[in-house]
Amino acid sequence: MKNFIDEFKAFSMKGNVMDLAVAVVIGAAFGKIVSSLVTNIITPVIGVLLGGVNFSGLAVIVGEAEVTYGVFLQSVFDFIIVAFVIFLAVKALTRLQKKEEAKPPEEKIVEPPEEVKLLREIRDNLRRS
Repeated sequence: MKNFIDEFKAFSMKGNVMDLAVAVVIGAAFGKIVSSLVTNIITPVIGVLLGGVNFSGLAVIVGEAEVTYGVFLQSVFDFIIVAFVIFLAVKALTRLQKKEEAKPPEEKIVEPPEEVKLLREIRDNLRRS
């Protein structure tokens, strides 16, 4: 049992797993922001443009059941906007990466050791003689 726990600990502490956990948490928070943007800003604007329609309240009564297709439409709008924002973010990151790759690496000027300086000085003095 201890070996199993040690393996699980090693697995859960790998860099990829931790990165994935951070991404999920940030993604969930980002999803809430986008949902709020869609619910509170974009959907009302679309509703006004379409004559005051409130999508979240759209429903159809079928027998005794109420089909709230407006909530589904709201989810579709959320998905489209989230996908679009992620597309823009990935596109921007890709552009930044290409700019970084396009830059030539800066050459560092390495100061030669004292022995090399001394040998060069001796060589230069011998040439003058």
